[in-house]
Amino acid sequence: MLGGWALTSLVLLVAGWGAIVSRTLPDADDSMRLLEVRDWLAGQGWFDVGQHRLNGGNFPMHWSRLVDLPLAAVIVLLRPLLGVPLAEHVAVVMVPLLTLLAALALIASIAHRLGDDPLVMPAMLMAGLTIPLTFQLSPLRIDHHGWQIVFALVAARVLIARPDGRSGLLAGAALATLLTISLEGLPIAAAICGAAALAWVVQPQRGAMLRSMMLALAGGAIILQAATRGPGFWQPACDALAPAWLAVLGVAALGVTIAVAAGRFGPIARLAALGAAAVAAGATLLMLAPGCLAGPFATLPPLVYRVWYLAVLEGRPAWEQEPAWAAATLALPFAGLIGAALGWRVATGEARPRWAMFALLLLAATLIALAVSRAGATANALAAPAAAAWLARLLTRARGLTRPTPRIVATVAVLALAAPGTLAAAVLHAMPHDAAATTQISHRPSCTSTRDLRVLAALPPGIVFAPIDVTPALLLDTPHRAIAGGYHRNAAAMARVITGFIAPPARAKAAIVATSADYLAVCPGMQEMVAYRDRAPDGLWARLERGERFDWLRPVRVRGPALVWRVIHPLREGGSAP
Repeated sequence: MLGGWALTSLVLLVAGWGAIVSRTLPDADDSMRLLEVRDWLAGQGWFDVGQHRLNGGNFPMHWSRLVDLPLAAVIVLLRPLLGVPLAEHVAVVMVPLLTLLAALALIASIAHRLGDDPLVMPAMLMAGLTIPLTFQLSPLRIDHHGWQIVFALVAARVLIARPDGRSGLLAGAALATLLTISLEGLPIAAAICGAAALAWVVQPQRGAMLRSMMLALAGGAIILQAATRGPGFWQPACDALAPAWLAVLGVAALGVTIAVAAGRFGPIARLAALGAAAVAAGATLLMLAPGCLAGPFATLPPLVYRVWYLAVLEGRPAWEQEPAWAAATLALPFAGLIGAALGWRVATGEARPRWAMFALLLLAATLIALAVSRAGATANALAAPAAAAWLARLLTRARGLTRPTPRIVATVAVLALAAPGTLAAAVLHAMPHDAAATTQISHRPSCTSTRDLRVLAALPPGIVFAPIDVTPALLLDTPHRAIAGGYHRNAAAMARVITGFIAPPARAKAAIVATSADYLAVCPGMQEMVAYRDRAPDGLWARLERGERFDWLRPVRVRGPALVWRVIHPLREGGSAP
């Protein structure tokens, strides 16, 4: 197992070496995560996860401190030896690779539990070759997704372990941690609980595990909520654990406990009791927080919903993705479903119900990935052990061929199937397709990454009116303050940024000046700026890109492709940034 991890890590290090050397984090959320850790270590309170360099200091966040802990631990351990910058650099490489190690170890353990040693190596091979999974576990990828995958795998592994109370406690604790990290994990947590509950309907001896799992989930969520939210324990929220969600978990745990106590009355009674528990939990949410049924993005202003939310493809369904990415995400889960069916068919004894439970869970994970693209990484992690069942069988047949040439060809062909997502995506890329229409009219050099904005560090500190997607990296790499990042609790600030770039110049000026911004800074060619230009050809950004000038924006010379203007305010020229 360690060899597989070392090889996968080496490949990821080589593939991302350029970004690693320059410490160019892959996503805005990764930059914000490192900012959260940096601010906490600099003295910001444990319970305060707001970003106080945005929106005049009023920028609340719904994130959890749990994900900050491993990063902070590595930084604190290494900074006496390396200094803070290098300690941070090592942490953003090391922690994701340790997360990868945990994920691969759990995948190997699941494979061994399902089919013993023959499935372990094929499962690790398939996991290491699936792009949606390895992206979330690669160096520099320090956001919460990797840890969500790990704790979902812990719960899945325990689901197929010996069904006793101790296993239930571990599964419940893992699910409580998963939900504390992010409520995005609620669908897969519900799927794991549902698989455990249906298994109990068929096998009543699993009642102790189910009961302890639900009690540990509810109790663990309450403990972690108190530990991570402190004075904000009672604050209502739809996008993170909050009193209403804790009440739902508590009612579900109570309902399952009662159901297990009545389990001796037969499978129909057990199923009915579970249904009653589910109805009670749903009614609790409806009574305490009916607005949460619409999701945390339902209250976004129309402008932010259309321009920002609909462009965040990781939160959108598979049918809205690029076909190649959808194929890369879903091919392995579909292969895993085939492998699970094959494993169940040939299994005997206690292995048969294990395969049935795992197949049910994988089916749910695949459906979740169809609905929300970012869930594809977890679905791929769960699919690898199941897909290994048919890959191992094909390898056995290929190696069983007596003639050398057919044996070699067949073996190579089977090994190519170890990366079904990559194979499917490559086929789609190779197919003829219509050239996409382009509206690119700019003659300006384009930014290659957010590091092109690091030149702003040489300017006197001030407030920068910058695009939403690059703002976290700007804060990370410069001393400036800014207006908004892509975080839905701050929709009003996001709306001001969007308006400033797409509104006609007069309205844009009013929006920008109202923020007290000292600078306007952009990175031409980046996706957000292209979208603004295409959406509003007569908006401020589109006109600036064409070379138009405005008397309230004074160009500032900087190195590289980034563009910067000094904002001239009425009655004061300059402001806080001389």
